[in-house]
Amino acid sequence: MRPKGVLTVGFALFVCLASGQGALASTTGAEAGPTPTATPTATKTVTPTPTPTSGADNNDPPNQVEGPQVSTLAAPGFQLPFPCGQSWNGNNSGSSAHRSYEIDFNRGSTANADLGDTVVAAAAGTVVISAHQGSVNGYGNLVKIDHGGGWTSFYAHLNSRAVAAGAKVTQGQKIGAVGNTSKPGNGISPHLHFEIRKGSSYPSNIQKAVFNGATFGYPNQTLTSKNCGGGGSGNPHTAASVCGSGYKVIDSAALGTAGKVYLLFNSAKGQNCVATIKATSLGKATAASAYLEVKGKTRASDTGNFTYYAGPVRASAADKCVKWGGKAGTATYNSPFEHCG
Repeated sequence: MRPKGVLTVGFALFVCLASGQGALASTTGAEAGPTPTATPTATKTVTPTPTPTSGADNNDPPNQVEGPQVSTLAAPGFQLPFPCGQSWNGNNSGSSAHRSYEIDFNRGSTANADLGDTVVAAAAGTVVISAHQGSVNGYGNLVKIDHGGGWTSFYAHLNSRAVAAGAKVTQGQKIGAVGNTSKPGNGISPHLHFEIRKGSSYPSNIQKAVFNGATFGYPNQTLTSKNCGGGGSGNPHTAASVCGSGYKVIDSAALGTAGKVYLLFNSAKGQNCVATIKATSLGKATAASAYLEVKGKTRASDTGNFTYYAGPVRASAADKCVKWGGKAGTATYNSPFEHCG
């Protein structure tokens, strides 16, 4: 399986207004909402859109289920909403969509390069919305996670959703895939629209995003994901460091709270690699495993008692379907044959 392209960000071309709110109307990545205060990047013109006068707004959709009842003033330890080791460009200024500190993420070299890329939970919590918003707003397929203490995160325009409302998710767990779903008639290129909110007074509740303890460099910044499982548990190893130079994460799966298993690809060598990174019992030898099976070939695996990780398991797999997975603690993940392109 070959991963997709290099960094890019979709930009809005123009804005159309609907019911006094900014409706997404671009072929390159705009969405509902007005322009931020940041200056748009060169050659792109953004038309200001009125800000709502009250908290009642289509872009503040009601929850489908109740979130966790947790009282805390501290913000969750948010990580980038993409698998460990991936680099993504965040753009707050190049879209007509933004009212505040929302971020659009892309990394591919063409308009559709990011379509289907994995999106993961930025922090652990309860899924309170998992639905297509239809004509209600410009979010399209939306997942909203309640992290307790009034903190929530939004993941919009998803091509698909991997979790249901009411589900408990761990940091780094796959929740969907990058897409371009929106209102009927809104033409956008694939990207992830991401928000962090605290409280209920929209849109003033939209917060500056903080990833791995550092505030996002508004209006634009490229970041490498440290969303490596365990919610910052202290494992000094990442899947990329285990597999070696040139390997990039293309998929991952949570193993409960015990760790994550990662699938990586090295385009120069045409090889896949699988590594299981522990998040608990660090430094103590406990059961863990990682395996990789190229279609038509014998499965390779690494199984035993390990202190920090299982693997790496490598195999030549250019243009071949692979089956991959692993185990940590009592949790196991087994993929179907996939990533065939």
